[in-house]
Amino acid sequence: MLSVLMNLLRACWRPSSDRYVHSGGDSVGRQEGLLWYKDTGQHWNGEFSMAVVQANNLLEDQSQLESGSLSNYDSGPYGTFIGVYDGHGGPETARFVNDHLFRHLKRFASEQKSMSADVIRKAFLATEEGFISVVSRRWSTNPQFAAVGSCCLVGVICDGTLYIANAGDSRAVLGRLDKATGEISALQLSTEHNASIESVRQELHALHPEDPHIVVLKHNVWRVKGLIQISRSIGDVYLKRAEFNREPLFAKFRLRDPIRRPILSAEPAISTQALQPHDQFLIFASDGLWEHFTNQEAVEMVQKHQRNGSAKRLVKAALQEAAKKREMRYSDLKKIDRGVRRHFHDDITVVVVFLDTNLVSRASSIIGPTISVRGGGVTIPSNTLAPCATPVELGIT
Repeated sequence: MLSVLMNLLRACWRPSSDRYVHSGGDSVGRQEGLLWYKDTGQHWNGEFSMAVVQANNLLEDQSQLESGSLSNYDSGPYGTFIGVYDGHGGPETARFVNDHLFRHLKRFASEQKSMSADVIRKAFLATEEGFISVVSRRWSTNPQFAAVGSCCLVGVICDGTLYIANAGDSRAVLGRLDKATGEISALQLSTEHNASIESVRQELHALHPEDPHIVVLKHNVWRVKGLIQISRSIGDVYLKRAEFNREPLFAKFRLRDPIRRPILSAEPAISTQALQPHDQFLIFASDGLWEHFTNQEAVEMVQKHQRNGSAKRLVKAALQEAAKKREMRYSDLKKIDRGVRRHFHDDITVVVVFLDTNLVSRASSIIGPTISVRGGGVTIPSNTLAPCATPVELGIT
């Protein structure tokens, strides 16, 4: 028994390994090198497909799909929740969001006894406050937590209504079918918050009229305060609260002038719309996908092939484009290990959610499938930097 315990402890402290991901049947997904995928599954409003490919030494993308009750009560509301969390500076914030945002959403939906844009907004801000508390508790021992953040893209389908909430530059795109022509068209549903977009720069200047350097063109890339491309996120508290922009935070993150008001925001941009019979599917993806494809290219790729494996197909196509841009073969790219792989492409997360008209419009009292899936197939404790091995990997039954 002692030897088993020692093996478990060693596994928890060793460098991160891709072998921790459950493999085998598609009930939890499959693993192919640095690529994890779940080809198909049923959610409250239809079918779905998920895929994640790792490029960073530690996977900074996190994602989830939750189907069933969207509150803490059996009375509902019911529907489907999709979250894509693109971390930066480390994996900690994205992992925290993956563990807490949906819980907050269920709590606020329980209080209001319904789903609404206000419920989602409160869930974002409660998650933000929770992570700030973590940073505050760890400030003396690990101040660099203050410089870790995550983009946050959420979709909620409930009672025929689609809610899209975004803070950062991940993207949600709707594939809409023209019945007359049979052609699919792409409709971008999320508002992005990246300083490369002129309207975002204008918004930042309007919010900080006293600061001529609120956005800086650095190495041909627009960055907020010359540090970060996005203007909204969960985390990144070193650019939100003055008490975290000082020593012992690394000098490269510290600003010369004191923070008088938050530079970044966790406030999501939220849109609401009624789903129509010709709305075929939704693509939720981190910006690693959109670096390689336009919205239209992505929806056509989904439409032209079978539903099974849609997300994996998009991720593999993005990897092929990344290889082509570096004048190398895809087969050679796949041999490059994580960490080094980040020089060729980002972590990429894709969730494709197909919409069944009959299921989308059904009464929420009709029971549908209950499912909870995390991108990667396992739950990683939010307080660990490297995931522990699974009992199967250790030979424990």
